[in-house]
Amino acid sequence: MKISVVIPTLNAEKEIGCLLQSLHNQTICPEEIIVIDSGSDDETGTVCRKDNKVTFISIERSRFDHGGTRDQAFQQSQGDFVLFLTQDALPADKRYIEHLLVPFQDREVAMVSGRQIAQKQASRIERWVRDFNYPPESNVRTKNDIPALGIKTFFASNVCSAYRRSAYFAVGGFDSPVSTNEDMLIAARLIDSGYKIAYCSEAVVIHSHRLSLKQQFIRNYNIGVFMRKNARFFQNVPASSEGMKMAKYVLSRLLKEKRVFLSAYFCLECAVKLLAYWLGSLRTIIKWH
Repeated sequence: MKISVVIPTLNAEKEIGCLLQSLHNQTICPEEIIVIDSGSDDETGTVCRKDNKVTFISIERSRFDHGGTRDQAFQQSQGDFVLFLTQDALPADKRYIEHLLVPFQDREVAMVSGRQIAQKQASRIERWVRDFNYPPESNVRTKNDIPALGIKTFFASNVCSAYRRSAYFAVGGFDSPVSTNEDMLIAARLIDSGYKIAYCSEAVVIHSHRLSLKQQFIRNYNIGVFMRKNARFFQNVPASSEGMKMAKYVLSRLLKEKRVFLSAYFCLECAVKLLAYWLGSLRTIIKWH
């Protein structure tokens, strides 16, 4: 069983060294690490080239695509199982890879994603959102779960994921171009093809973002466009109820902590995300500046 790890990077000088060291310290170490870099102008390349286990691929920044770039790296990998990480996702312990591979003991499992826990400096909102989206209970999902789970059936993240090589190529790999959610799309295609998707809560990475309202708007607008473009997978799958569950969960935690200002801000954030998603789903043309 050969293991490959793929890490897309952009100006990752401050993060990539710690991530590479963490991968070398795993109980199951990868045979190869492929870093595919989108034209960094810091020392990312210098750090990676010092590591003899790293294959460093540089592409033009304008050529980056969430699906195509990852597929390019996958095509050059040799692993029976290919793991993806982002540059800012740090395994929480030495058994991350070991845990992430366990669900593949079921030969019908094609993709596994891990649990994300917010960084210490993350906001309370981000912390509770991560807590809702990445619970401590593992699960395995199939096409039969769509009526009960809705859009959650396809929930997966390439922040910390793994793919069975044979299944990846059987469904044609990542789509390209894809502006967002390439992980969710391939999860849907795998499930549609009869495979299983697993969430492994024991495989943990530390990862979170601090996004402005504008960034949230752009991100959710792109998700709306994505959902409409790929309606053949998602048009009859209920999605709004999952968003409402998340909003209620986070808001209840904030109010319990008596964080009134954050509660109001979270409501505003939800409204911005909902509007952006709606506009994107209508394919409203917006020029970003």
